[in-house]
Amino acid sequence: MTDHQQLPQDKGLDHTLELLKEGYYFIMNRSNKFDSRIFETRLLGEKAICLVGEQEAKLFYDNEKFQRKKAAPSRIQKTLFGKGGVQGLDDQEHRHRKAMFMTLMTDDKLEEIRRLTREEWRNQISDEKHEVNVYEAAKQVLTRMALRWTGIPFKKEEAEQWGEEFSDMFEHAADIGPKHWKARWSRQRAEGWLEDLVQQVRKEKVEVDQDRALYQFSLHKDPKGKLLKPYIVAVELLNLLRPIVATAVYIDFAVLAMHDYPTEVAQIRGDNGRQFIQEVRRFYPFFPFTAARVKQDFIWNDYEFKKGTLTLLDLYGTNHDPVIWDQPNQFKPERFNDWKSNPFDFIPQGGGEFDIGHRCAGEWITIDILNETVNFFSKEISFDFPDQDFGYSMNDIPTLPQSNIIITNIQTTH
Repeated sequence: MTDHQQLPQDKGLDHTLELLKEGYYFIMNRSNKFDSRIFETRLLGEKAICLVGEQEAKLFYDNEKFQRKKAAPSRIQKTLFGKGGVQGLDDQEHRHRKAMFMTLMTDDKLEEIRRLTREEWRNQISDEKHEVNVYEAAKQVLTRMALRWTGIPFKKEEAEQWGEEFSDMFEHAADIGPKHWKARWSRQRAEGWLEDLVQQVRKEKVEVDQDRALYQFSLHKDPKGKLLKPYIVAVELLNLLRPIVATAVYIDFAVLAMHDYPTEVAQIRGDNGRQFIQEVRRFYPFFPFTAARVKQDFIWNDYEFKKGTLTLLDLYGTNHDPVIWDQPNQFKPERFNDWKSNPFDFIPQGGGEFDIGHRCAGEWITIDILNETVNFFSKEISFDFPDQDFGYSMNDIPTLPQSNIIITNIQTTH
């Protein structure tokens, strides 16, 4: 039997508590300690391999070596992803389900995302000109926009409640105690609501636009030609709605960047907004890492990977890797002027290929929402930042500025 190189090991029985304490820095701290882009630790009672870096991301997204089935912890499935969703599928089943999402990423549908985002921000600000909590306002804007875009009927007074439930799923997914149980209850309510709606669509008891996700997902068939179960359709609709509302986190950081880096705002007004929002996505924390399991035994760089081993890829760490990024801890939108990206170096929402891999199908939606929002805040309104706590903790997942960013004295500029 051939001996292989021993993985650097994080000594101790379990490091789940350290993960909760160190948050986004957990993998980077140990990578630096071991001077290695790969190491072994123990989380939730089992061995886990941690990876950081471009080549490591390329390995992680090799569908022959890793699978997503049973990778996410149960508590995350019951809050963030839902059971049976596209994130936990592999091979043909994943490709077929992913194609359902990718049919929504046409030029016309993305243009509608941009139009609806503009409309909803204008509506929101026209109602709240004295003082705005940017994060809370963004959640309301994005909830209304997402419901309209997916074709889900709703009354205006219902939107705020649904926005709170969508946001519970990502705000409290990793919490312990009452907040976590609240997130589970919110998912159950939303899934039940959507499952009932899917059944009404199939029975033609409710009239919906056939060009919308609600109709298309409700009538989508699996590789065997059978309609998806109604609760699976509900899960996948939430896999559109929840991430759109979660973009509020990026919006809050984008407005923070406008405060912290005012010289860059002039560049936004000069139509360089795309570079600005890409740097927001790289620089600020969003998802800390993503998970998979080893599909079959293999050897990589003389390290042995055993079938079934939990493996984590550090998204935040890869986006701050000094091998990839010059001065990674500096906010420099100009780095994206001539950036030649590949699927494994810039991975704020995961990496890999869009069509055959596990890269987030909604990444284009996120970029368009952010672009329209930053344009609105920089070109259509003026405002002040009152005294507040702009700090954020890297130990909270997800994290936000302590004040959620408050703006006052809001005026339309045209």
